[in-house]
Amino acid sequence: MIAIMIAGGVAALCSLFGTRFLIIWFTKRGQGQPILGKEDHGPEHHMGKQGTPTMGGLAIVVAALIGWIVAHVRQIAFSDQAMIVWIGILAMSAMGLLDDWIKVRKRHNRGIFWKQKNYITMLMSFGVAWWLVSSTGIQETISLTRAGDLGFDVPQVVWVLWAGLVIWATTNAVNVTDGLDGLAGGSALMGFGAFTIIAYWSFRNPDIYAVVNPLDMGVLAAAFAGACLGFLWWNAAPARIFMGDVGALAIGAALAFLALTMNTHLLLILICGINVVEAGSVAVQMGVFKASGRRRRLFKMSPVHHHFELSGWPETTVIIRFWLLSAVFVALALAIFIADFTRVAGG
Repeated sequence: MIAIMIAGGVAALCSLFGTRFLIIWFTKRGQGQPILGKEDHGPEHHMGKQGTPTMGGLAIVVAALIGWIVAHVRQIAFSDQAMIVWIGILAMSAMGLLDDWIKVRKRHNRGIFWKQKNYITMLMSFGVAWWLVSSTGIQETISLTRAGDLGFDVPQVVWVLWAGLVIWATTNAVNVTDGLDGLAGGSALMGFGAFTIIAYWSFRNPDIYAVVNPLDMGVLAAAFAGACLGFLWWNAAPARIFMGDVGALAIGAALAFLALTMNTHLLLILICGINVVEAGSVAVQMGVFKASGRRRRLFKMSPVHHHFELSGWPETTVIIRFWLLSAVFVALALAIFIADFTRVAGG
């Protein structure tokens, strides 16, 4: 428990001061976020935010890494599983950083062509999933709250394909959510908090949860929670800095890896409930648009947070209400997890 607290506290402080440093650094160099305008069917009502420093997710990733490392000093040993997870997170973050850098250099909110970016991140997701299952004792099951609870034992190749899709989908869902000040960071903070509880619970009950190195994964989750907390000080509306793809892809990958290593694959749907809603709104919007012969749209704009803005909701209202929805989703996920534990332990 001490290691978890150290990871969260150190990461929060590093993120708080690190984000402030990035704001000054990027502002001096004029490296601000370009916004899609009317000609690109973008959120024209956000044009006033153009020029706000971006790539603030660097502070989240670096702070979480520092918090995770510091927590291991005389506390716990480094695990192979967490090291592989970190490599996957950093690889996704590097892809996001490249995308952000191209956007800033071109002064246009189109970085890597979206199809190329999707293909690359998908291949990376499958690669890390294969590495994870071939090098650690992770359970090759599709689970809700613990390994074997649903009885979905699958061949290794199927698990790799499933896990790769989970990683890829989660990174994209968080990236889609990152469209309002503090929305992605606030919802991710709740998700990492949930995984911190789940990991520690699994650590304390090894006979029920067949999890590899649950304490180390709990430290990782706490580190990211702390890093998101420190970043939100500057990213809350009106944002002084944006997260950028460098942060969104890293956060999405971290959430996915935590779900996979903690055998809570399907519970991730609730823990990242607001991200599922946001990504789902984009898919539904595209489906309706194509089915109608490119004449009709279900929402005024997608992701759905823009629909509510265009319906007259102030940005802060949308953010807070979406945070509340995220809290409900996360609370429901934890309730399911604890209820299952109570049933198994009581039996």
